Amino acid sequence: MVTDKDIEYVARLAKLKLSDEEKERLVSQMGDIVEFANNINKLNTDGVEPTNHILKVQNVFREDEVKESYSRDEILKNAPKKEAGCLVVPSVVQ
Repeated sequence: MVTDKDIEYVARLAKLKLSDEEKERLVSQMGDIVEFANNINKLNTDGVEPTNHILKVQNVFREDEVKESYSRDEILKNAPKKEAGCLVVPSVVQ
């Protein structure tokens, strides 16, 4: 059973200020939610596989494969400024 203290505790965690009417309404609503969850716990789920999604989910991304790429010199050939195989950019932090 949900009490006023439970509502006040949750409201304090959520940094909410509730009026007395809101607290009363929430006691009833949260009580209904807890009762619903308890009813679900009473269901016989023997032989039912646990799921986290209603549809079968599969990875649609390709496997990571190491492939030949451009050489560093090819990548940097159009760079306006380069040094020691790296691109040189203006400093943004002083």
